[in-house]
Amino acid sequence: MPHPVARRRRTGSRPPRATRRTAPTTERDRDGEGARSCEACGKADTEYIWTNERWRLQAFPPSGLPFVAILEPREHVDGPRDLSDVMLAEMGIMLARVERAVLTIEGIERVHILRYGEGAAHLHWWFMARPTGLRQTASCFAIIWDDVLPPTPEDRWRQNVATVAAALSDVPPAAS
Repeated sequence: MPHPVARRRRTGSRPPRATRRTAPTTERDRDGEGARSCEACGKADTEYIWTNERWRLQAFPPSGLPFVAILEPREHVDGPRDLSDVMLAEMGIMLARVERAVLTIEGIERVHILRYGEGAAHLHWWFMARPTGLRQTASCFAIIWDDVLPPTPEDRWRQNVATVAAALSDVPPAAS
């Protein structure tokens, strides 16, 4: 029997729908969903570079981009749809405040702000700093280049983290 694609080329007909798609499978629970505990809810404030009564910002260890962090509410919610109107309004303000803080890092041209929600059921927003002139990291390629580029040197990374934390705290960073 000829392959279904070869048959379609000859006859112009499509194979029955059932042969083109498979039924969706059940997805595994994410962190903080079902019986899985929420890693974010279990973290102490000391693991974050900035906190307030409703939000926390955690920087990731040195990677290919100069600064990568996530902003998350203290309250365990899966997505923006689960936040109160007050928290939604504050979320917009926080997204802008963190972006502004990341832009205070020397040599940063853009900040990519992303939300996926595939690994954890605790709302979190990614902030990825794109260096000036490194156009390869523009748009969706930032996440790929972050893994490909050599890690930011530890001392420079620490300075970047301190710059962001100070900008959010409205305190100038200490001279290095």
